[in-house]
Amino acid sequence: MFDRRPAALLVVSGTAGESFARLNALEGIARSLLVGVIPLLALEVLGSKELVTRAYLFASILTLTITLNFAALERLLQRRWVVTLGAGCMLAALLILLFGDNMVIALGVGLQQASASLFSVCLSLYIMDYIGKKDLIYVESRRMLYAGMVWMIGPTAGLWLWEEVSGWAPFLLTAAGSAGMLFYFWYLRLGHGQGIQPARSHSVNVFRIIPRYFGQRALRIAYWVTLTRSIFWVTLFIYGPIYVVEAKLPTWVAGVLLSLTSALLLISPLIRRLAGRVGTRLTIICGLLLVGSSILMLNIIGDAKPIGLLFWVSAALGGVTLDVLGNIPFMRMVKPRERTEMTMIFSTWREGSQLLTPLLVSMVLIFAPFETYYVLLALLLFGAAIMASFLPRRL
Repeated sequence: MFDRRPAALLVVSGTAGESFARLNALEGIARSLLVGVIPLLALEVLGSKELVTRAYLFASILTLTITLNFAALERLLQRRWVVTLGAGCMLAALLILLFGDNMVIALGVGLQQASASLFSVCLSLYIMDYIGKKDLIYVESRRMLYAGMVWMIGPTAGLWLWEEVSGWAPFLLTAAGSAGMLFYFWYLRLGHGQGIQPARSHSVNVFRIIPRYFGQRALRIAYWVTLTRSIFWVTLFIYGPIYVVEAKLPTWVAGVLLSLTSALLLISPLIRRLAGRVGTRLTIICGLLLVGSSILMLNIIGDAKPIGLLFWVSAALGGVTLDVLGNIPFMRMVKPRERTEMTMIFSTWREGSQLLTPLLVSMVLIFAPFETYYVLLALLLFGAAIMASFLPRRL
């Protein structure tokens, strides 16, 4: 089930990849403004890191449920309307986060995450439909470059608006960004061609897809690499701002931390060139080792200290490397006839990480201080590096 290439893709930007990069950047505006605000808002409302972790856990269960039913949504609504539904989830989330209280904000967080998930799945499918395998690294690096420009400003701007202007200011701009993304999406006319009908009228049985996906070693490795990468980013965006507060630094420093780590996406073209020289597989392995060793240093430091921010940044450098290249193993090795079904499973790395991160933190807090979680995360990343060594040499 493939989409007809719309003429507008070529009219707007010259290439489909350029249009996808712009679309991704517009969606990034809607998320980046609140990425530092939401955990601090949750900490303010709920009062403790443990309750914040619990709220994110509940939110992730909701998001995972929605994502696992993506195929049913696409068959019921068509892909273009799933993107529209995602934008609607974002607007609903903003209202709940603004006016909700206590654990009700978990619903807002869940809808905000679901919005990002639906968009991510749809965008991945569009990229695989319109972009050839040889061009995937170029398109992904361009997409990360555009995203880096947005995320370099968004987190700092969001926290500054929240602290200095008004509590509703970043939410209003987020709504505008989400609306802009939706307008541009419809302008490109992405979606199913009128003459193409779905291959089957019934929804895909997700329990049949899961064994088929994980029965393929290359896809298993691709999932684990992407999952561990995302667990790191979830850790950074939830607990990074809290780390800044616990280190007794001004709140605006949290925005600078998130903006600085996101700005590393601007070196995406350099990472693409490095992968072209030494190979995608080796670059992925090095990225995983850099993230793992940096996170381990946070455990060695112990309680939150200003110097720890250096290791958050160095870990983010490895994370950006994985952002640029982490999806390539899946995109190049998935069978074309299984793209929709396999992408639905692969894309659960986002929800899986959002679920596993607070779940692992909750388990650690039962028996040990929070810093022990850094050791556990580092071990997961080192394990992913070992698994990545079994990927084909030519990706």
